[in-house]
Amino acid sequence: MASTSPKPQKIPKVAKVKNKTPAEIQITAEQLLREAKERDLEILPPPPKQKISDPEELAEYQLRKRKTFEDNIRKNRSLISNWIKYAQWEESQKEVNRARSVYERALAVDHRNVTLWLKYAEMEMKHRQVNHARNIFDRAVTILPRVSQFWYKYVYMEQMLSKSASARQIFERWMEWEPDEQAWLTYIKFELKHQEIELHPEVKNWIRSAKFEETNGFISRARSVFEKAVEFYGDEYMDEKLFVAFAKFEERQKEHERVRGIYKYALDKIPKEKAQELFKNYTIHEKKHGDRAGIENVIVSRRKYQYEEEVKANPHNYDSWFDYLRLMESEGNIEATRELYERAIANIPLTKEKRFWRRYVYLWINYALFEELQVKGVEEDKTREVYHACLNLIPHKKFTFAKIWLLAAQYEIRQKNLTAARKLLGRAIGMCPKDKLFRGYIDLEIQLREFDRCRILYQKFLEFSPENCTTWMKFAELETILGDVERARAIYEIAIKQPRLDMPEVIWKAYIDFEIEKGEFDRARELYERLLQKTQHVKVWISFARFELGCNEDREGILQARHVYERANKSLRNANQKEERMMLLEAWKDFEEQCGDEQSQMEVQKQMPKKVKKRRKIQTEDGMDGGWEEYFDYIFPSDEVAQPVLKLLEIAKKWKKNQETSKTNQSEEIVEDSED
Repeated sequence: MASTSPKPQKIPKVAKVKNKTPAEIQITAEQLLREAKERDLEILPPPPKQKISDPEELAEYQLRKRKTFEDNIRKNRSLISNWIKYAQWEESQKEVNRARSVYERALAVDHRNVTLWLKYAEMEMKHRQVNHARNIFDRAVTILPRVSQFWYKYVYMEQMLSKSASARQIFERWMEWEPDEQAWLTYIKFELKHQEIELHPEVKNWIRSAKFEETNGFISRARSVFEKAVEFYGDEYMDEKLFVAFAKFEERQKEHERVRGIYKYALDKIPKEKAQELFKNYTIHEKKHGDRAGIENVIVSRRKYQYEEEVKANPHNYDSWFDYLRLMESEGNIEATRELYERAIANIPLTKEKRFWRRYVYLWINYALFEELQVKGVEEDKTREVYHACLNLIPHKKFTFAKIWLLAAQYEIRQKNLTAARKLLGRAIGMCPKDKLFRGYIDLEIQLREFDRCRILYQKFLEFSPENCTTWMKFAELETILGDVERARAIYEIAIKQPRLDMPEVIWKAYIDFEIEKGEFDRARELYERLLQKTQHVKVWISFARFELGCNEDREGILQARHVYERANKSLRNANQKEERMMLLEAWKDFEEQCGDEQSQMEVQKQMPKKVKKRRKIQTEDGMDGGWEEYFDYIFPSDEVAQPVLKLLEIAKKWKKNQETSKTNQSEEIVEDSED
């Protein structure tokens, strides 16, 4: 085994110095640096001057410089001088937006740097960007309000722009921070320069005086100062700030009754539009120290003022009147609410168009309901007077409102005055017959079980509007309910014979359903045949077939229904109604799948069409060629069989027409030869 004993380490030899005395000339670091400077060992030759001759070289140069600046910023982000150099270079390149961006980035790094804010503002002022400069100064004095240089520069800029009012506002903002004496003296010099020397004390000085007395514990003296201020300004020059400060002073002394007295006195004297802060502080005080009733009174008074201003600004804003009236009704003051209703209904719409009167009429309706429900019989005739006044005001020759007539009649019925209600509705349908009026009157008589009157009203209704199918149906339904089937049938007969109906299909369906319900299938079948004489609509055919199937579910009913489908198919084929015919075949197919056999199903399947895509020319409204469009068409097997015959007939017609034309030309030539 090898030996593991450590090897002896070599100790360096000590240099032998023969002469240890100091040298006559000592070499220092300063001497080394001086020699290096003299020899210019580290000075590089300056780069050659670059001449930029086209936009590409300029863009390359700008990119290189920006990269250099960005690298410097990246190396030392907190060094503001790099940011300022970068922004100033961008400014020299006429890139103000880029310079602005650099300044904003720098402010994000150090927003408390005074030089940065000043350079930024100076750049904006240099380029006459006044609003940008104002914005920068506003931000600066908001973040650093104790830096007087910002305020001085800001004020100086406004003075140079001859904006004395703006400069004064800046001074006022500055003085709120209670700056040093020099700032106050500057403000005074500014006012002296513009000859704005105040002769009367301001409210803020009274408030400061009172605060001084309060701070030093002289409560009675502070109160006396406020009282003298109120007396000094009187009723003509009242300021809400003074009363707010007075009330807060009393609140600090826990004199809550005094506070309420001050607020109420001020609200009575000061115009409402100048008392917003009073309302706000009064509400806060009542929420902190008042009861529920006091808080509600403050809120109600404030909302009253708001609604009053809205209706004064626009008296025809009926939505504001509704809100105002609901607020007054909740207070329970009948006389005040009635007076407000009278003010509201006095604002008659300026134009006699129904759309402008809709909301206005509801003011009258709410007024009448208020008199009936809230007053509760204190003045029984007042509600009637309201209804009659409204009815006399509406121009019924141009338009009317059935709702107000019906509400007035219902009120008379609640007062057990049936005769007056009937007279009112009779007057209504005599002056302005409307569907809603007739129906309301008829419903009233039905509730009273006066069916003879209902018949008379239906007759009047149909004389006025014979084309209304709904009225005919309702009349017939009434007779059906009363058990007079013949009368109901006669009404239906008269209805379907009318030359003009708004929904004829509805009245026909109702008549057929009536006969089916009574079990008169022959009559219903006859009605279907009569209807098919008037229209060949596919839905009528399908309904007829289903009727036949429903009458007899045995073999005979199936045969009758199939016969109807065959007739319908033939009729629609002759009329060349392809889409309707397709719908019919689909219904016929469903019928055969449900009730038929394989043979009948195959017969229907053979008649099903093919769906093909075709093209056709289109024309614009002025007759110009609009190009081509694609559409889907149905080709039926029966049409394909008949197509050759039709083509042959068409060729024969063309040949005959050509023969007649040639004969006419020959006769004309013979006549000309004879004349010659």
